[in-house]
Amino acid sequence: MRDLDKALADIVEIRSQIAAGTAFRGYGPATMAATGAVALFTAILQFWLLGDPTGEPLAFFLGWFMAAALSGLMISVEMRARSRRHHSGLADAMIHQAVEQFLPAGVAGVLLAVVMWKFASETLWLLPGLWQILVSLGIFASVRSLPRSVALAGAWYFLSGFAVVLLASRTHTLSPWTMGLPFVIGQSVMAGILYFASGDHDAED
Repeated sequence: MRDLDKALADIVEIRSQIAAGTAFRGYGPATMAATGAVALFTAILQFWLLGDPTGEPLAFFLGWFMAAALSGLMISVEMRARSRRHHSGLADAMIHQAVEQFLPAGVAGVLLAVVMWKFASETLWLLPGLWQILVSLGIFASVRSLPRSVALAGAWYFLSGFAVVLLASRTHTLSPWTMGLPFVIGQSVMAGILYFASGDHDAED
């Protein structure tokens, strides 16, 4: 029985090593572009409905949490389908690896929002820029299993995050555009990179 357990553990380890050295093809360009459209729609909706986002931070951030949840669901559904199609037996290991790479940045973003809301609500104007910086760190962490050119999208989020913090520091206000437009551009860049990296035939998947 010990030999069987060791053999199974070895198989799991081998599969993990193979997955670590395989390019992940679970992200699709069309869905990535659709998440950019979600960000644009959210920004437009908040521009129309929220007269003073700074005075209504709960509504502002709740809207973006919902947008992030919808985008995450879209990416998750497609990721599972594409991974089954492209990675077959390695699908679960590849998905686990992709989630593991981005999870720290995602968890940090949620915890940062909760802590700032609870203990330093006067600093919430920093959160849009900080979220963009965390997204950039998540993308950089994923570069080893994605086309290396996705680092361009990571660089965009990194620079836009600091630019948003700098702009917001003048007024200490929240704006749907400093949240939405960087994500529209960043997700569009990601979609373009994935499209050209995967080839025309893969863009139809």
